[in-house]
Amino acid sequence: MSPFYRVLTAIAIMALMSGSAFAAGATCSKSTPDKFKPQADLTAQLVAEGLTVKKIKVEKGCYETYSTDKAGKKVNSAYNAETLEKVDNPEAGEN
Repeated sequence: MSPFYRVLTAIAIMALMSGSAFAAGATCSKSTPDKFKPQADLTAQLVAEGLTVKKIKVEKGCYETYSTDKAGKKVNSAYNAETLEKVDNPEAGEN
């Protein structure tokens, strides 16, 4: 195999490996509730982002939030209850 193809193969393998890592995204926590961060921490995070929090509920390791933005538009989101990382699917805990 020529050096060109070795380099090309190595680049392709690295791209595949990094692509799957980036595609994963945050998911709901698998830990027990005693490992979850307080909902007040998430409320403070959302308020700092300019949202008004209406309700937060716990669904299978995720905090599902129901908020409004400054224009009054509804914003529904989900966060890992242990890390407070935003989950791509706003209804992640229900799946």
